[in-house]
Amino acid sequence: MIVPILLGSATDKDFAQKIVDELDVFGIPSEVIVASAHKVPEKVIEIIERFNKEVEVVYVTLAGMSNGLSGVTAGSSCHPVIACPPHKDLMEYQVDIHSSLRMPKDTPVLTVLSPGNTALCIARIFAISHPEIREKVVARVQKVKASF
Repeated sequence: MIVPILLGSATDKDFAQKIVDELDVFGIPSEVIVASAHKVPEKVIEIIERFNKEVEVVYVTLAGMSNGLSGVTAGSSCHPVIACPPHKDLMEYQVDIHSSLRMPKDTPVLTVLSPGNTALCIARIFAISHPEIREKVVARVQKVKASF
């Protein structure tokens, strides 16, 4: 079980760390990798080919502006891809979100805007086959419900 977190730019490392921290709570290993689909597409494909040999993988792609990273990843991978476009402010979010939401046919990409919710989605995916993660997810749901 692994979550490759692909970043289109090294400037997104702080945003990626929010996902890593939440995955750590569930005991889910991750690997942060900087690889631009526009500048080094061959590197992205090499990474995907390496992870295609693994059984339990969920990708996270962090790319704003023209999000080719999510599409290239989904188009070459046999595993789920979750785009979590990094944004510094509302204007950036409004401009960049569309490149994550509008993917071509046969490149399925889920888009989740919150880094924390991205990690929670991954935890729920892995909870299907990992009882220890399922227990942590159930406990988290109960904790949230108890706070209201």
